[in-house]
Amino acid sequence: MNRQVVHTDNAPRAIGPYSQAVIANGFVFCSGQIALDPATGELIEGDITAQTERAIRNLQAVLEAAGSSLAHVVKTTVFLRNMADFAAMNAVYERFFSANPPSRSTVGNLELPRGARFEIEAIAVLP
Repeated sequence: MNRQVVHTDNAPRAIGPYSQAVIANGFVFCSGQIALDPATGELIEGDITAQTERAIRNLQAVLEAAGSSLAHVVKTTVFLRNMADFAAMNAVYERFFSANPPSRSTVGNLELPRGARFEIEAIAVLP
């Protein structure tokens, strides 16, 4: 199997023993992204709207480093610390995935890394 690890300084460094993404057989498997500032590695302050936007921008940077884009995402999994944030998260998510949106699962989770409110992982195809 052809397997390539993806890394970019335009997204936060992995905070554990994993890669930002791995390319395999024409797919890009992206690790979960939370609202870390790529420059500082610290969780940004802000509500679910701000955290969703930052995390998706981090995902976008990883996809671009892999040679793909948000437009080529086929599946996302979203993790919310509080399902009451669903509507606000969904409004931001829709701005990034408006045309031909990918399939998605949304999971309520009591704890996310570093106290984040939102996390997103994705699978994309290479163009």
